[in-house]
Amino acid sequence: MKNFINNRKFEIVGGLVGLLGGFLYWKYVGCVSGTCPIQANWYTMVPYGFLFGVLIGGMFKPKKRKE
Repeated sequence: MKNFINNRKFEIVGGLVGLLGGFLYWKYVGCVSGTCPIQANWYTMVPYGFLFGVLIGGMFKPKKRKE
């Protein structure tokens, strides 16, 4: 488990930031009328934020060098 966390720390941090970002986006920017299918509810916006956070966090992960 420790090895998994060390190998995926950028994705984990990105996911946590994405969770927070998805919630804050829903809270302050989201859909005012409530008719938007994705942005209307926090429980649909937060997983999207998590997904984008993991994907963007993975982009910052350094490449492993072959020795």
